[in-house]
Amino acid sequence: MAEHEYGVEIRWARGAAVFTDNRYSRAHSWRFDGGVEVPASSSPHVVKVPLSQEAAVDPEEAFVASLASCHMLWFLSLAARGGWRVDQYTDEARGVLGKNASGKAAITRVTLRPRVTFSGDRLPSRAAIAELHHKAHEECFIANSVTTDVRCEPVYVT
Repeated sequence: MAEHEYGVEIRWARGAAVFTDNRYSRAHSWRFDGGVEVPASSSPHVVKVPLSQEAAVDPEEAFVASLASCHMLWFLSLAARGGWRVDQYTDEARGVLGKNASGKAAITRVTLRPRVTFSGDRLPSRAAIAELHHKAHEECFIANSVTTDVRCEPVYVT
C-alpha cells in the first residue's frame, strides 16, 4: 500500500478568558479534509463543565470511534468478498481510561461489541463470523497503530 498523509485542522480561540488562571474553554473544532466540521472538547470526565462542552466529541470518544469504525469497514469488506450480504452493523464500543504500564493515563482497553445482521440464501456460521472479526482486527489500520488492548465481543444475531 502506498504511503498517504491524512490531515485535520484543529481550531481553538481564547475569547475573553484570562487563560493563565486555567479557566478557559476547552471547546474547539475539528475540520476534516472533506469539509466536515465537528465540535470537539476535552472530556467532561477530565475537565469539568462549563470548561468542557458535554455535547462535543472528546479525543477519548474519537479514539474509540476510530477503532470501531475501522474494524467495521474491514469487516464489511471481508464479508462482501466472502459473498455474505450484510444488512446492518451496529457496535456499542467502549473504551477504558486507566494507567498504562508506565503509569501514564491512557485508553488501556477498547471493547467492540458488534451486532451484525445478514440476509440471503447464504448465511455465515458463527465460526465464519468470528473469523471475519479476527481478520478485520488484523487488518484494521488503527488497531495496528496502537498499544491499547482491543477486544471484540460480537453479539450474534440469529
